[in-house]
Amino acid sequence: MKFTSRPTAVVIGLTLAAAALAGCSEEASGGGGGGSEAGACAPEDVTLVGQVRNESNPYEASWLDGGDAFAEQVGLSQERLTYDGDSTKQQEQITQLLAGDTECLVMNVLPNGDSDTLPIVEGAEEAGAYLVTQWNKPADVNVTDYDQWLSHITYDGVDSGQQIGDALAEAIGGSGGIIALQGILDTGAAKDRFAGLEASLEANPDVELLDQQTANFSRDEALAVTKTLLTKHGEDIKGIWAANDDMALGALAALEQAGRDDVAVVGIDAVPDALTAIEDGTMTATVSSDGPWQGGIGLAIGYCVATGELSVDDIADEDRAWFAEQFLITSDNVADFKAPEVDESDFECGNLFSRSQGAIQ
Repeated sequence: MKFTSRPTAVVIGLTLAAAALAGCSEEASGGGGGGSEAGACAPEDVTLVGQVRNESNPYEASWLDGGDAFAEQVGLSQERLTYDGDSTKQQEQITQLLAGDTECLVMNVLPNGDSDTLPIVEGAEEAGAYLVTQWNKPADVNVTDYDQWLSHITYDGVDSGQQIGDALAEAIGGSGGIIALQGILDTGAAKDRFAGLEASLEANPDVELLDQQTANFSRDEALAVTKTLLTKHGEDIKGIWAANDDMALGALAALEQAGRDDVAVVGIDAVPDALTAIEDGTMTATVSSDGPWQGGIGLAIGYCVATGELSVDDIADEDRAWFAEQFLITSDNVADFKAPEVDESDFECGNLFSRSQGAIQ
């Protein structure tokens, strides 16, 4: 999905070019390695699986909803899997999947942490399943070393962390104390976003980081942590930087309970509640990574390889591990994200990497 003003859509309605995707099988050429040698799966034989931590996180729920919308457009259904942020449970689910029929299995997976990625990749490689991962990957593990691991998609977390840090600094007038709510620390997203905050603090020397704690990307944990930090730092807190919107919304709840309407709050993910909060002025900014698009694009890449329109060898190295497009959302442009204009070409087999912002270095 795209907009005329180039923000990323944050609604579920993925209207796809179903006819073009159906043509993936009709125009099949060769396939890649492993189970993708022939790329000979009939569209109706493809199994689509999306796996995220939980559906209580609105961003991750929107990811699965986007996968459902893609599956419907190609006449299939998506199996929705959640593992409650439990790495052991995630690996067990993947192992069970890979023990079945994997010839035309497509998986779009959010690894719980960097260390969880390699076992999933190696399992898919051995079983011949088609795999796309998003967000978390060890820096020293290369997608191009594998045939069945088709692509890894992430976002420049340093950039997004700095964008919301700068927006927060501007909202508090360029000076004052802030607190930071970090995500799950064993994830590239959390590490990079906090590095972005540190870059913002360097660029805004009159903004002081009073405290930082992890709230594990959880709204409930952020509510509790923010209450504690409000008690500890009181009126010195002028802003709250949160590594995702769910934590930002937890922080907003804590501020409301404390009777504080003088604190600026920023987050990342552009979930519907955050967009509403920006629209009504209670939240300052967020960054869109477009969960519905992520849910669709990972399955689309796997589907196009499985049905033979795309070979692994045809995917450029820079598209095997890449940064996707993201946008800062403030009160100035939030209306664009609540009423998106859909571009159906995003999910055509020849246009899967149109949102690439370059290879992950």
